[in-house]
Amino acid sequence: MKSYQNLVMLQNLYRLKALGFEYTELMNINEKSLDSLADDLESLHASITSCHLCDLSKSRKQSMCGYGNKDAKLMIVDSVVSASEDESSSYYAGRAGNSLRKMVENVLELSIEDVYYTHAIKCKPLGSNKPSESEYNSCKPYLFKQIELIKPKIIMVLGEDAYNLFSQTKEEFNQVRGHIIDLKEYIVVPIYHPQFLLRNPSLKIETFNDLKIIKSLL
Repeated sequence: MKSYQNLVMLQNLYRLKALGFEYTELMNINEKSLDSLADDLESLHASITSCHLCDLSKSRKQSMCGYGNKDAKLMIVDSVVSASEDESSSYYAGRAGNSLRKMVENVLELSIEDVYYTHAIKCKPLGSNKPSESEYNSCKPYLFKQIELIKPKIIMVLGEDAYNLFSQTKEEFNQVRGHIIDLKEYIVVPIYHPQFLLRNPSLKIETFNDLKIIKSLL
């Protein structure tokens, strides 16, 4: 049925073109532009809290804007809000959140108040589903506006999913994990996600070394 509907739509587009209509660039109606967003973090957070641009707003308990120092040198970007975070309305929740806190406090030797922690997608996914590209496109302007306002020196990206969303690439994660990616405005360092490390504890030593690199750059 979907293929048939697409064919009918395409035929109608060709008919309109023959009548002299011109095509325009595809526009995502769910996507805001950076210029349309607030220029202070508090107002931006208010926009995120009240956001209903995608279907995730129907299943979440709340949007998770971000937590920490608005002038942080280190920004941490996760992929999506976890079930533990959504349920408890708090950051660094659950076993993975507790592991992340220990990374920050014990290895980087920073307080969680010193860094800024946020998600590429600000809501919990529906069930066990992976968020769609459209859902990320709804959140992407929020994320990059946060980066613009905070101006971090380093962005630590947690795991393959977050890195793929953030970079919009499908690079092999092991080829970039722990590498220093200099984007001029800031440095990106992808590391294994704490949840992945809970399932693969033998990789903790690699993450420890990655964190030491990040600490040396701060």
